[in-house]
Order: sequence, then C-alpha cells, then structure tokens
Amino acid sequence: MPVPARTLGALKLRMRASLIARAVQLPVLEFIHTQGVSSAVLLLAALVALIWANSPWSAAYHNAWHTVVTLAGLSLSLDAWINDALMAVFFFLMGMEIKHEIVHGELSSPRRAALPVFAALGGMIAPALIYAAFNHGLPTAHGWGIPMATDIAFSLGVLALIKGVPSELKVFLLTLAIADDIGAILVIAIFYTSTLHWLYLLIAALLIAAILLFRKIGFGRQVLYTLLGIGVWLAVLRSGVHPTIAGVALGLLMPATSAVSLDEFRELGGETMEEFREAEAAGDWPRANRVLGAMEYLLQNTESPAERVTRKLNDWVAFLVLPLFALANAGVTFSAAGWASFRESPVAWGVVLGLVLGKPVGILATCFLTAKLGVAELPRSVTWSQLAGVSVLAGIGFTVSLFIAGLSFAGPDPLDAAKTAILLASLLAGVAGLAFLKAALPASPPKG
Repeated sequence: MPVPARTLGALKLRMRASLIARAVQLPVLEFIHTQGVSSAVLLLAALVALIWANSPWSAAYHNAWHTVVTLAGLSLSLDAWINDALMAVFFFLMGMEIKHEIVHGELSSPRRAALPVFAALGGMIAPALIYAAFNHGLPTAHGWGIPMATDIAFSLGVLALIKGVPSELKVFLLTLAIADDIGAILVIAIFYTSTLHWLYLLIAALLIAAILLFRKIGFGRQVLYTLLGIGVWLAVLRSGVHPTIAGVALGLLMPATSAVSLDEFRELGGETMEEFREAEAAGDWPRANRVLGAMEYLLQNTESPAERVTRKLNDWVAFLVLPLFALANAGVTFSAAGWASFRESPVAWGVVLGLVLGKPVGILATCFLTAKLGVAELPRSVTWSQLAGVSVLAGIGFTVSLFIAGLSFAGPDPLDAAKTAILLASLLAGVAGLAFLKAALPASPPKG
C-alpha cells in the first residue's frame, strides 16, 4: 500500500525546509507503506509471543497481561485494555473501510459485489458447520464462529508476494474479506454477547443520536465527537455487548463523501485564488487572510471525514494496535502433554479443518452455484484455478479468529487449543494458497 497521496504531497512541500522530513520521515513512510511490511510486523509480534510464552520467562508473559491498569477511573487488566479498547479502534477503522466500500467501492455495485459477497457467505457457513460437527453436544460448541473469519492483512500480504496476479483477483479477495468482516461483526454482536443491560444500550443510542444531530447541524469540532465516541464505547462496555461493536458503529457513522466535490473545488478554488491575487495586489491583508481561510476550508473539505481519519489512523492500527493484540493473544505454551491433548481436541480439529478445508470448499461451492444460476459471474481475467488459490488463502484467519476465540472460551485448555489451531491453520492456508496460486498463474515469458 503506497503512502497516502495527501500525506506524501504535504511531506514533499515540508521537505524543502526540513532535513528531518527529507532524511527520516519520507524514508520511514515509504518503508512502512511497502506492501507486506505491516503483515511482517504482525507476524513478528506473534512469533515473539510464542517464543516468550515458551521461554523460561513464560510465567512473566502470562502474568503481564493480567496486570490491572487504571485510566480515568476505569480499571481493566492490560489484555482487556488491548482487546476491548485498542481493538475498538481497529474495528472503528474497519467500520470506516466498510462504509467506504458500500458508498464508493465494490460493495456499491450489487452486480460486482455479488460473487465475493456470496463467496464470503459460503466461506463462513462451511467452516462453522465443520466446527459444529466436531463439537456437537460439547461445552466447546460455542466456538463455531472461530473459523469463520479471514484476515485481510495476512491474506493480501501473501497475495502481494506473487507476481502477475490479476487486479480483479485482488479486488475479489479484498471484497470477500470485507464482506467476511461484516459477517464476523454481526456474529460477535448477536452470538457473543453476554447479559444485556438495556439502560446502557439506551445511553449509547442517545449518544449516537447526539452525534448524528451535531453532524446534521454542521457542528465540526472533532474534540466533541471524540468525547461522544468515548462515551458510546463506555456505555457499550457496560451494556454487555462487546465494546468493539461500538467501534464498528462509530466507523459506519463517519461521512464517506466529501463536503466539497472536486468540480466545486475547481470552480470555487479558481475564483478564490483570483480574489487572493487582487487582495495581495491592493495590500488588503485582512481580506487576503479571509481568502486564505476560505481556501483552507475548501482544501480540507475535498477529503471526506472517513478518508481523513482512516489516513491518520491506519499506520497506528497496523503498527501498534494489531501487533500488541498479537503479542497479547498469540502466546500459547507448548508441551508434550499439550500436543497430545491438542491432537485429540475437537476444538483443534474443528478450527483447523474449518479454516483449511471449510473456507475453500464453501467459497468455491458458492461461487460455482451462483455462477451457474446466473446470480453472479466470474471476472473475465480470473480462472477457476486462480479462484481456488485465493479461496485457500482465505483460510488465513489470524486476527479476528483469535479475537472470537477469546470471546468463546473462559477456560485455558480450549482457548489454548483454539489459538494453536488458528496459528497452525493460518500457516497451512498461507503456504498452500501461495503454492496453489503460483501454479495457477501463467508463467512469465522469458526475457530477451
């Protein structure tokens, strides 16, 4: 993913007067926005967690995340701050990305969205059924949502390692993963919610109504929206619904359309620039500054609030929130006895087969059925074998699968089995999908 154009444009102007911008900021931004770097950082955090949890300091690893931290009068364990608060920021970003896709992206066209959306549905149902078959009638049956998720960062990161991938195949995987995220969010909200406290839900609804009202009347102070958003998160936290759902709701509320279109900017910007030249020539500096204020408004409002916040939050989520989540949740302690019980665990078999087998089977079966019925059609530049490779990659279920596992089980044994199975299945799906796609793509013509 390249450096956002607006960020790069502002930085290049700053570089004329700043050595730091030239020597540090630009190289760092270009590096962290290289395709696959964020996935590598996430993988590194997971490896550190695994090494730490299996080192002589494993007790320190597990104890560290149960340390109670109090902020602004709210006391939560460190892992709860990460899973309930920081991950709400991740889901907020996800909500804005979903909103953008619905308004401007692939999900805005029912015909273009049909194939990946149906594929996502099949890719959620089949893994859930496989897990349910292994855990039917057992206390662990509640974990059926674990193998339903596809990790966007890792799956697209693996896809980026392969040369010659058709752009339509990338769009298919991205749209499938976003539709998959919508399904995962609904599953978390409906099936992984404890006892509801309706008073707090009412408070959250009233705060959301206040956000909509202030937006309707054109009140633009970000500080107020931030405070109201924190209030929504706190109310949802107390309501019994998982607080990350507050992040999704707030992300979906963000306007995804700019207040000033590019056509309006072209027309008004030209008039405003001419007025600035006249004011400067006349030495009328109060008028010139008023014009500069108008130009500042025009520039800022050619970018939608959702795009602006996404641009500012994306790096923080990719390089802080998600690695911290992986560090706190991927640490599974291995032992000979643990491996023996893992091999006999219905949770482990349900998750591994759900992700590695259920995902591609569900996706391919749904694509074939909808294509045969004429409900959707395969992109012209994509073959069925390439689609099969991407379907295998969709079995990488790292982040959201770990998240749902934490919601599913309170006891350490099924949770450790689920985490180990997620890591193993994601590794298998990544390697198999990479090999499958390389074989499915046409060989590059020889040079010379």
